[in-house]
Formats: sequence, C-alpha cells, structure tokens
Amino acid sequence: QVQLVESGGGLVQPGGSLRLSCAASGSIRSINYMRWYRQAPGDQREFVATITSGGATNYADSVKERFTVSRDNGKNTVYLQMNSLKPEDTAVYYCNADLRPVGTITSRTYWGQGTQVTVSS
Repeated sequence: QVQLVESGGGLVQPGGSLRLSCAASGSIRSINYMRWYRQAPGDQREFVATITSGGATNYADSVKERFTVSRDNGKNTVYLQMNSLKPEDTAVYYCNADLRPVGTITSRTYWGQGTQVTVSS
C-alpha cells in the first residue's frame, strides 16, 4: 500500500524558516512529479511548487525566491524549504506524487494527509 507522509510543520514567527518533508512508502516502481499544495482556512487548495524526477522545478509566484523544492529519489522523498515566511503562508501543506506502484502499468496521483504551518508572532 502506497502512502505519502508529510512532516516538519509547526509554528514559526514571521521571517522565520521551516523545512517540510514528504516521504512516499510502499511498493513503488517509479515516481514522476512530486508537488506541494497548501490550503488556508476558507480557501481552495492552491499549488505551491513542483519538481520532476529529473529535478526541474516550478513555483507559484507567491513563493518564488522564498521557497525551494528538492527531492531525494533514493529515499522517495520531496522537501520544501520555506524561508522568509509570512502570515499569509499559514495553511495546511499537502504533498502529492504521480507514481507507479509495483505491479501496475499506469501512474496515478497520491496525496498525503497534510501538515499544519502557522506563521504568527
């Protein structure tokens, strides 16, 4: 059974930093895209960042030059380094991944359960 588990969320003051991790576990043959989304109270879930298996990245305009997405393919893990955090970054952060489980011929998208990030003084 494939699972994505996020960690690293918490409470941080404005201007601070956090590093989120998302580990995929289970019988996985391959992982293509890995992404981060976030959802603030009362808002729709929004895209934050993505990274391909080859390391190509893309970011939402609101986080460019503050957030950095990376991955360790050997550990099936994606990271989100968040610097210069603002109160408006407060949200539940979710990772997802397009991956192909062992024994299947197609990829599908899996989601983690989310981790809370709160930016407040």
